[in-house]
Amino acid sequence: MKILFICSGTHGILSPFVKEQMDSLSKLGIELSLFQINNKGLFGYLSHLIPLKKFIKKHNPDLIHAHYGLSGLLACLQNQTPIVVTYPGSDVNFKMNRFLSRIAMRFAKANIFVSENLLKIAACKRNVFVIPYGTNLKEIYPVNKSDAKLLMNFDKEENICLFSSSRFHVVKNFPLAQKVINTIGNIKLIELEKGYTREEINLIINSSDFLLLTSFTEGSPQVIKEAMACNRPIVATNVGDIEWLFGNTEGCYITSFDPLDVAGKIKLAIEFGKNKISTNGRERIIELGLDSENIAKKIIEVYKNVLHLNN
Repeated sequence: MKILFICSGTHGILSPFVKEQMDSLSKLGIELSLFQINNKGLFGYLSHLIPLKKFIKKHNPDLIHAHYGLSGLLACLQNQTPIVVTYPGSDVNFKMNRFLSRIAMRFAKANIFVSENLLKIAACKRNVFVIPYGTNLKEIYPVNKSDAKLLMNFDKEENICLFSSSRFHVVKNFPLAQKVINTIGNIKLIELEKGYTREEINLIINSSDFLLLTSFTEGSPQVIKEAMACNRPIVATNVGDIEWLFGNTEGCYITSFDPLDVAGKIKLAIEFGKNKISTNGRERIIELGLDSENIAKKIIEVYKNVLHLNN
């Protein structure tokens, strides 16, 4: 089976969760090629139409798997190859993006949403599937917190809050996180920014006393799954599929956007870490079948379904 992945690749950088999905599919025998979109915005994406058609003619894939609504919209403008689109979050959560994504939904042979919540917002009924991105449990795994702090040159006595992203992503709501951490005091706030290797990310997560996510919206946030895979305490707003991911996992706390509530949950997370050290988050991720290999198998079933319908 020959699959062409289409996704954003500004400056040649591929999203880690897309790369991991490609790697897991390759291990299961799928032949993959990649077409990256290097310009931003609607017209930036559409400017790749002619190069995409040439790429398709050269590689002759059985199916296209586009990641993100605009990638799907671009893919739908060629009529040579059937299309599957995965919608990770911002392409559905924001009104204008959702309008453009719905055009792709109409013409795609299958539409994959990373959470039930996104599917409800999209209101799509055309051959839909709910499949989150998987977590590579071989790369993301528990490490002794003291050892991880030592390897990352962090003060072992300092409480470390790992913020879920960069402060510059407005939707991540960094001001709330910063305000609460400054109010509590004696906590070092570290942002999970781009540029880290997977090994470094694993060590940073394991160095943290807790992960903090204060986002306004999400799809199925990878950082939550990765922190759970490392058995770290978590405080998060109730966005995307986080409540489902947590289940009844002790040490993982849902908060409102009220700074007092966030502060209270952070204190619970720190206290939990002192008393029990680790959560059972990794067990929960395995129970939900969210490891990369299981997710890849589900994706392959979607491919087979589409190719069967197309014959």
